[in-house]
Amino acid sequence: MLNALVLARYNAPAAIAAMNNMWAAQLKTGEKRGSWIWLNFHNEPWEADDSGFWGATLAGLAAGLAPENYRESAEIQPNLAMLGEYLQREQQNQSTLNRAMALWASGKLPQLLTAKHRAAIVAEIAAKQREDGGWSESSLVIKDWKRRDGTPMDSASDGYGTGLMVTALGQSGEPSAKAAIAGGLAWLESHQDASGAWLSTSMNKQRDPASDAGRFMSDAATAYSVLALSGQ
Repeated sequence: MLNALVLARYNAPAAIAAMNNMWAAQLKTGEKRGSWIWLNFHNEPWEADDSGFWGATLAGLAAGLAPENYRESAEIQPNLAMLGEYLQREQQNQSTLNRAMALWASGKLPQLLTAKHRAAIVAEIAAKQREDGGWSESSLVIKDWKRRDGTPMDSASDGYGTGLMVTALGQSGEPSAKAAIAGGLAWLESHQDASGAWLSTSMNKQRDPASDAGRFMSDAATAYSVLALSGQ
């Protein structure tokens, strides 16, 4: 999914081949029908028990970025239908982080979620926006998530939560998201670090912010924040 998404984002010649490989690996039977086997190292937000859903949203984003003739080709309609069924079936029990990703993907491929689902996700995201206009990743992760070292997650607004929520809301095309987007953009504009990054911290343990692992979430936060501010 990641290869397909990156290649599709840049309209690379190899994108279609990567997506065909992606669809070939899609689960066609069982309770996870429509999704993919995913890594689980019990690390949020991308390698945890619920991260298979996140991975499936990446497939939707990749397909949504593909040329129109590929998106509408008869060959992949069964795959898109299975993906939509999976996202609609599973979205209610997902974290806000994962539901936001599904909302983002549905902005590219509206058939992935119903209008009712999209409206509910926008409302959930808006309800978790903080008074300063930002979002805290601690309120967006799966319910009852605890860091492995027992330290509390930071509760303040951060670049990862805010950047991703604004990007997902903006890409969804939902009119009801406009006020939340405006507040989030204002937060991003006023909270860029002197280093040029937007900061965030690990969901899994307390880390030295100067270490490579400590910078990891800030790297992701910065990427989402740039996408949000540029409207990409």
